[in-house]
Amino acid sequence: MPTRSENNHFRTMAILQPILAFLCLIQTSSAFGFPTPFNNNKATSTTTNNGANANSDRLSKIPVVICPGFGNDQIDYLNPLEQGTEASFVSALARRGFNPDLIRVMPLDRIEWVRVAGGLFDIPNFYTGNCRPDGLGYGWYVQRLRNTIEEAYNRAGREEKVIMIGHSAGGWLARAALGDGSWDDMVDTSAMTDANYASGDDATEPSSPRASDRVRALVTIGGIHKPPAGDAASTCVTRGALSYLDQMYPGAFLAEEGVAYVSVGGDAVFGRQQPKGEEDDDDEKSGSQEANDVYKVRGEGSSPAVAYTAYDAVSGDGERTGDGVVPLDWALLDGSRKIVLDGVVHSINEAGTTLPTDKWYGAEGVVDRWLVDALEEAGVGAKASNDDSPLTQMFASFIGGN
Repeated sequence: MPTRSENNHFRTMAILQPILAFLCLIQTSSAFGFPTPFNNNKATSTTTNNGANANSDRLSKIPVVICPGFGNDQIDYLNPLEQGTEASFVSALARRGFNPDLIRVMPLDRIEWVRVAGGLFDIPNFYTGNCRPDGLGYGWYVQRLRNTIEEAYNRAGREEKVIMIGHSAGGWLARAALGDGSWDDMVDTSAMTDANYASGDDATEPSSPRASDRVRALVTIGGIHKPPAGDAASTCVTRGALSYLDQMYPGAFLAEEGVAYVSVGGDAVFGRQQPKGEEDDDDEKSGSQEANDVYKVRGEGSSPAVAYTAYDAVSGDGERTGDGVVPLDWALLDGSRKIVLDGVVHSINEAGTTLPTDKWYGAEGVVDRWLVDALEEAGVGAKASNDDSPLTQMFASFIGGN
């Protein structure tokens, strides 16, 4: 029978275990794909070339809000790894006809992700795995995203609804921001300037607007849409927030209200355990040689071994295929239009390194592989049975350099 001292020890460890788990998450968060070390420099402007798509009048009026992934900074979508604004996701969208003045990355400094630690004080929910997306851990992000959507909608003159693009954890957090569809009471208008409300016809505004009155579509790229499976659910780093979302607002929850849902997942790396000191001689879905060289030097093995660790944390099973960070099955949202991209990886950098990549969802050579279908689903593009549709011509013109 345990002594009083042993009982006290067990109680202390029960309290410390989730805290230590969180600290480990912060320490090893580079495995989830965001760049290290922290870099909080901001891009002061976004230089774009709209000439190729000047005929895309409709797209130029539609506001876009990019929802950053876990550990990401807004700079990652504006000037990734200091490669210049022309290499950014925002510039890629602008070159395809979106107005750069209406493309908004939710304001976010990388260091702000430390606020997730606020979940430690969500007692007892953090310790029982019953946190909510609007709780102390993630509520700050959800509220800021709602405010950013409202600002983008008003900046566009309240004439066109927002297309949300949620990257990585920004995918499920975007779903949390939409929630049950309530809106008016969920937005903090006190932080918005009068200029935000100066345009548009207020007479056409519903007395109690819904999320569907603000958002046209949610497109997720490398999103995480469900907690780990089975017994592994208790290890979910969101401490129940993702499970709550999955249960309360499952799948394409607001589709019947007119919100379009598109989920895009990469199929690039198959997760495999690799015994220490053993080479990975399987060339299929094994990542880039440059990244594998870095992992080998650091003692992490290979891209499949790093992917195995990430997939296991996200899904509870590392032996899956995915984008190197998020398993493919976890990136595809039930009820959404699902798009699978072979060879596409999770973020602007090779997972856990500062090596830039041109194979991520927002890269110049990848965007067209999902954007046309996403715009069709959002109702702003028609993909004809042949290749003569306006959007297809527009992108063909761009790619051809005309």
